[in-house]
Amino acid sequence: MQQVYKSMIKRAAFAVVLSLGLTACDDSPDLRTAAERGDAKAQFHLGLSYESGAGVPKDIGEALKWHRKAAEQGMVDAQMQLGYLYGEGKGVPQDYGEAVKWYRMAAEQGSTVAQVNLAGIFHRGKGVQQNYAEAMKWYRMAAEQGFEGAQVQLAYIYKYGKGVPRDYGKAVKWLRMAAEQGNASAQSTLGSMYREGEGVPRDYREAAKWYRMAAEQGDSSAQINLGGLYEEGKGVAQDYGEAVNWLRMAAEQGQPVAQRYLGGLLAEGRIVPRDYGEAVKWYRLSAEQGHPIAQFQLGEMYLDGNGVTRDKVQAYVWFSLAARHGFPDGAKYRDSVAKEMSPEQIAEGQRRVGEWEQKGSSKIRMTRPESPKR
Repeated sequence: MQQVYKSMIKRAAFAVVLSLGLTACDDSPDLRTAAERGDAKAQFHLGLSYESGAGVPKDIGEALKWHRKAAEQGMVDAQMQLGYLYGEGKGVPQDYGEAVKWYRMAAEQGSTVAQVNLAGIFHRGKGVQQNYAEAMKWYRMAAEQGFEGAQVQLAYIYKYGKGVPRDYGKAVKWLRMAAEQGNASAQSTLGSMYREGEGVPRDYREAAKWYRMAAEQGDSSAQINLGGLYEEGKGVAQDYGEAVNWLRMAAEQGQPVAQRYLGGLLAEGRIVPRDYGEAVKWYRLSAEQGHPIAQFQLGEMYLDGNGVTRDKVQAYVWFSLAARHGFPDGAKYRDSVAKEMSPEQIAEGQRRVGEWEQKGSSKIRMTRPESPKR
């Protein structure tokens, strides 16, 4: 959900400008004269000029002054821009109180972007007390006007029961609305609802339909799940080639779950010819993003010398990282290989683990529970 919200907030400034059909701003005499006479649209344009430095020296103080003049006359775009600047701390100290104030003014006039941004602030509880009821109120207003981002947010709230009782039926309702507008995240999640039978009867053909729509838009989670359906022959004719194609698409986008899974197929020779070198490549890409199972399996490759030169120190490092990131067998294998290592090798392994930890490698959330197949 956080990612969806950030995507919408980043579009806020652009939405303000596009709503007026602007491509550039300047400080023409006519514009300044109109602004000084109280024309709200001119005031807003002049504020944008100072904000971007188009035709005038960049000056956030002047930008705020003119945006405020327009906003106080009730101009939604100026209210939105003030909310955005204060909420994101763009050129001013971040101030959620001010952001809420201006977003609320715009939201009450029906701005869907303001409604979603205001909802997001209450939903996250950043700078204000977390208030799910207030967040739901504003998300719903935007969703009922057809704003797909708000529909997705409402669906996730109901799906995961964040601040409201979990309700798969309502989650499906809002997901479908957004999915039918072409929202890839909604299409992918709706596919999973059909696959799991959450809020709808389980239907693999419907799952495949929605996954495909999202996958063709580049949604990596949908690509993984569509690949899984092809591998299992659920909702589609079993086709290992298609399964690998979709998994590879996701893996090439940097999706660590897909990278780990593709590495596993190559290591096992399952539905593709066995290729330890390629398996190591994909395991490593996933492991370096913090995937605990990939870290464990990369450790196994080093322990056994499959696709790489046998290296107990490297095996120790990857087993240690897997253990630290919650993989159950990581500690057992780390301790086992340590019995075959010298004190100097153990010290070197621990040093490398420390280096990895400093890089901020962390456990990632997996698409669905997995256990390594060896």
